[in-house]
Amino acid sequence: MVKDLFERIQNNKGPLGKWASQAEGYFVFPKLEGELGPRMQFHGKDILNWSLNDYLGLANHPEVRKADADAAIQYGAAYPMGARMMSGHTKYHEQLEEELAAFVMKESAYLLNFGYQGMVSIIDALVTKNDVIVYDVDAHACIIDGVRLHMGKRFTYRHNDIESMEKNLQRATKLATETGGGILFITEGVFGMRGQQGKLKEIVEMKKNYNFRLLVDDAHGFGTQGKTGAGTGEEQGVQDDIDVYFSTFAKSMANIGAFVAADKAIIDYLKYNLRSQMFAKALPMIQTIGSLKRLELLRNSSELKDKLWVNVDALQSGLRSRNFNIGDTNTCVTPVYLEGSVPEAMVMVNDLRENYGIFLSIVIYPVIPKGIILLRMIPTASHTLSDVEETLTAFEAIREKLENGTYKEIANRTTVDLDA
Repeated sequence: MVKDLFERIQNNKGPLGKWASQAEGYFVFPKLEGELGPRMQFHGKDILNWSLNDYLGLANHPEVRKADADAAIQYGAAYPMGARMMSGHTKYHEQLEEELAAFVMKESAYLLNFGYQGMVSIIDALVTKNDVIVYDVDAHACIIDGVRLHMGKRFTYRHNDIESMEKNLQRATKLATETGGGILFITEGVFGMRGQQGKLKEIVEMKKNYNFRLLVDDAHGFGTQGKTGAGTGEEQGVQDDIDVYFSTFAKSMANIGAFVAADKAIIDYLKYNLRSQMFAKALPMIQTIGSLKRLELLRNSSELKDKLWVNVDALQSGLRSRNFNIGDTNTCVTPVYLEGSVPEAMVMVNDLRENYGIFLSIVIYPVIPKGIILLRMIPTASHTLSDVEETLTAFEAIREKLENGTYKEIANRTTVDLDA
């Protein structure tokens, strides 16, 4: 008997979907309104927003807004029509690629419509069934989905663990020798959940003993790391040793799109083999011309990154001095780890938003282990030191309520069945 395909979907909504009736519209899929920035509106109330990936505050920069508006007036939202290979190629796409390549110190670059689909397609294009992939177990979902397309063997190593990396490189080397293939090593420049830098310097050092190519997803590092903002490779002094460098525009560039940079021969190959780009409409002119202005500001306005790091340092040092556990983040991403159940986490976040006016991302099981609550904050150049102080005061108050059982008591009184 053939089952109805939708029977499983109706009966099992997935580890996150099972919370939809209680969480949607508030804890997930929340509606933030008003001008993008640290101060927005949520459910009719003013809130202090720590869940905005606009690291450098470019989203509302007057020059950026003008560039976006001028491009929209001149070209509209449709131009260019068609995939770049067929009819959607322009001089502005080429200019942006040339400037991006120069900025991240690579020979060539190629624009991508979206970071997620771009990374999936890059992995798919770089490897064959004879090749072996080695990647971090905490890699972003776009990397995991790209690896899933791989018809050959793949090995995961423990997060940022050098010993595990080497062990799996040994396994990969043995297998690739048998298949006649090569090895693709994938990591992130900055891990967006925990805030740690990938151990690029140590990975590059392993090239002396193992033959592999290195692909780095630096979505959170581009614009925030390194002397010039060229990314985590620049920060660690190994940018030249990254074989394929990738970043999205959705973080520091406050835009849609992404790019990949490498030696010209590799980029030329990807241009003709990235299915997500070959068979998709070109990046619209609004995003393309808008990104040229954003990149100009990123290159020439060091005060934006300086202001970002003033806020990062103030927030993270303030949390540490108050004995909050923020792990071993060494980037802008600021996680706060607390102990508590899923119901307690929901009550706590409700308190933060309704009574303290603070909005941030909450991460719970199954994304992280049971009994742990992760509150993730993204400081930006648009925040102020008074925003930081307001948040630190609120965090001390919610921690006391969590530890003295206030949130547990409220959770136990709720009529909603929340399975901790």
